[in-house]
Amino acid sequence: MFGAIARKIFGSSNDRFVRRLRPVVDRINGLEGEMQALSDEALRGQTPLLKKRLEDGETLDDILPEAFATVREASRRVTGMRHFDVQLIGGIVLHQGKIAEMKTGEGKTLVATLPLYLNALSGKGAHLVTVNDYLARRDSEWMGRIYRFLGMEVGVIVHGLDDVERRRAYEADITYGTNNEFGFDYLRDNMKFNLADMVQRPLNFAIVDEVDSILIDEARTPLIISGPTEDNTDKYYRVDRLIPKLQRDVHFTVDEKARTVVFTEEGNEEIETLLRESGILARGNLYDLANVETVHHLNQALRAHALFVRDTDYIVKDGEVIIIDEFTGRMMPGRRYSDGLHQALEAKEQVVIQNESQTLASITFQNLFRLYNKLAGMTGTADTEASEFSSTYNLEVIIIPTNRDMIRIDHDDVVYRTLEEKYTAIVEEITECHQRGQPVLVGTVSIEKSETLSARLKKLKIPHNVLNAKYHDLEARIVSQAGRRGMVTIATNMAGRGTDIQLGGNPDMRIPEEIPADLPETEASARAEAIRQECAREKAEVLELGGLHILATERHEARRIDNQLRGRSGRQGDPGSSRFYLSLQDDLMRIFGSDRMDGMLQKLGLQQGEAIIHPWINKAIESAQKKVEGRNFDIRKNLLKFDDVMNEQRRVIYDQRRELMEVPDVASFIADLREELVASLVETHLPESVYPEEWQTKEFADGMLRQFGVTLPIEAWKEEDGVTSAIVRERSLEAVEAHYREREERLTPTLMRYLEKSILLQLLDHLWKEHLLNMDHLKEGIHLRGYAQKDPLNEYKREAFALFDALMERIKSETVEVLSRVEVHQPDDIARREAELAAAQERKMSMNHPASPGDWAGEGDARPPAEEGPATEPYRRVMAKVGRNEPCPCGSNKKFKHCHGRLS
Repeated sequence: MFGAIARKIFGSSNDRFVRRLRPVVDRINGLEGEMQALSDEALRGQTPLLKKRLEDGETLDDILPEAFATVREASRRVTGMRHFDVQLIGGIVLHQGKIAEMKTGEGKTLVATLPLYLNALSGKGAHLVTVNDYLARRDSEWMGRIYRFLGMEVGVIVHGLDDVERRRAYEADITYGTNNEFGFDYLRDNMKFNLADMVQRPLNFAIVDEVDSILIDEARTPLIISGPTEDNTDKYYRVDRLIPKLQRDVHFTVDEKARTVVFTEEGNEEIETLLRESGILARGNLYDLANVETVHHLNQALRAHALFVRDTDYIVKDGEVIIIDEFTGRMMPGRRYSDGLHQALEAKEQVVIQNESQTLASITFQNLFRLYNKLAGMTGTADTEASEFSSTYNLEVIIIPTNRDMIRIDHDDVVYRTLEEKYTAIVEEITECHQRGQPVLVGTVSIEKSETLSARLKKLKIPHNVLNAKYHDLEARIVSQAGRRGMVTIATNMAGRGTDIQLGGNPDMRIPEEIPADLPETEASARAEAIRQECAREKAEVLELGGLHILATERHEARRIDNQLRGRSGRQGDPGSSRFYLSLQDDLMRIFGSDRMDGMLQKLGLQQGEAIIHPWINKAIESAQKKVEGRNFDIRKNLLKFDDVMNEQRRVIYDQRRELMEVPDVASFIADLREELVASLVETHLPESVYPEEWQTKEFADGMLRQFGVTLPIEAWKEEDGVTSAIVRERSLEAVEAHYREREERLTPTLMRYLEKSILLQLLDHLWKEHLLNMDHLKEGIHLRGYAQKDPLNEYKREAFALFDALMERIKSETVEVLSRVEVHQPDDIARREAELAAAQERKMSMNHPASPGDWAGEGDARPPAEEGPATEPYRRVMAKVGRNEPCPCGSNKKFKHCHGRLS
């Protein structure tokens, strides 16, 4: 109560923060007249002047007013758009490394030009991250006119570019691109063999557009670069034929909340019998070690049948199973579920099965974007996830005031008992809106439901557009005209996000489509003017009718997605309205306790076709959504704890790799390895604390021969008076060095230096790939340790460290072993072979961003969401090199020099 009174008197913390930025906005406004008086050449000259001030010791904050005033004036001259004061506030918030929540239509695209230009002045690059190629290309061309006017170079990263084009785009002052492309380029760079082949610069500053979609919705699923493994695809078909013979709740149970499916005891016996009859289980029982692969196939086949629904989770197109993004409803061609699930779906749908893949490199968006020195974001809906942004990314959410007051009317939800009643009411309201000419945008949660609704409208001969994953190529065009008089648009979730819905239609989208390119200029101008007048006339009519009406057919698990749909209406102070139609048979209502509500409605005497509308219903639904959001937050938080273990290992390997590529040669490093390995063999087989008579001389001699290719007279040395381990170590090292020098003279020092570096990098990559596979196997069943009263996270850390330690030892050992034996017949063969290997790997690589997260990190251990804390500092990446005497970042509690620093 007192908090509410204080907020009324003093304003919220958000209001106070925005007020503190007003003096900076006033300074920018004070420079407007001065900027307007400059010629184009003089305005362009502001860029080198501001760069010079940075070189002279001023900070970005010092030059912010002049930089923002420069961009505002350049935008006015080039695009005809002038930044409002609230847009200046949004720009300052983004520059400070925070998230700016700005409502739909408030000009986020234009706002981003301010901090991008300012941060690009440092010469370190500035990235704008979008959700798809269309937006990246559109915004880079549209806003690029401003940057180019000011003498800045602009690049765009989209699918299909080669390395030369990518490098040029990253070297530009400002780079637009998608989250996936930035992530895959980072991973690919860390698989290159030469620094010159890498495309990215160090990651400096990024603004993530639709930040909630990228950093929240997609945070649970990693970006994966994978290659094919040798696998028998026939087994997927054979196992798939058995699943329809099983009965739900008899042979297996499904938990829809957790998206898991498990065999019952009866199911285990039944499937074992079926496997034997079909000849798949040749010997032993189902859970024998020899049948681990069969169990894996079974589990994935069962998931494919019980949890994944065609036209909701995926579609089949041209003989391929294509994933549907559950948040946007878009098709994601090229992406595949990992761990054999995609192959199980292909078997289920009886299409050609593609080989299962093996991870070559992976990273989550959580860890990718924390690599930037400074990170910012913008969206229309972030406040409901403010706690997660703060705890995971150290990003504070600031709500930016609207330029004009929001006057959209959000009606209470309408709840029916059955889906049929709900759909009947929805069609009635669409018909009413269409008849009076009010445009309506209908939001659905899946392709299946959008097509069900479309079929009903077709029966009534109501013209409409369907926007879903099957037709996403037309997305921008359909969405841009959804505000025209009488228009009915059905959209799957937030398809078309990033494209404005202008009341009366968007003339700029209509003109190039409706006017032929070869039309005479005078006639084309007249037609264009007629289209603009028609749009203006329609806008006035639509405003009279109440603006765009949003009609949602279901509540989403996250309130934020519902708010995104609502936010398509009421832009820039326009009128608008929204209403959600629900039924007790909807997924959210069905899974999260509609039984009690159904009983209550029956007691109230609710008749067929009657609806209940009450604010209490809204609160109950919102409460259910909060529970789901909290659970999903816990899963993402838990996933991050596990991925941080992998992230530290990835960072050590990638840093070591880059160091190896930066030095001219690794001869001294290889020499240190030889010395270390000789010492290790002596310590193991000829310890100082044991008499020479008890030395394991045979094992030592075998080890030296295997490791270094040298034969030592160890038996003769052992018989000498006064011989010690130290003496043997010294003689052994001398023999190893002599052997190595002899090989070097035969191959030539230049070739040897090349071989050392090339073989070390190739082995590091090969063994790292194997390590990733081992880590995948480790995490698959780690949650089962909880049944043994062990903390799965601690167990994962412990075993991951042991695997990493073994990896480092293998890199050292195998590098020295190969170099001691390698033979080269033609020196040119090496470079050619290396190029062939790289090209073959590139051809086989598949870039994946699975739409469904793995189950390993989120099972059990659910905790309530973290409470909102105080304002946080923006995330700044500290890239300090680990000191030799500092704790090793791998988590072993050893000093770096005694742990993974030994490879440095």
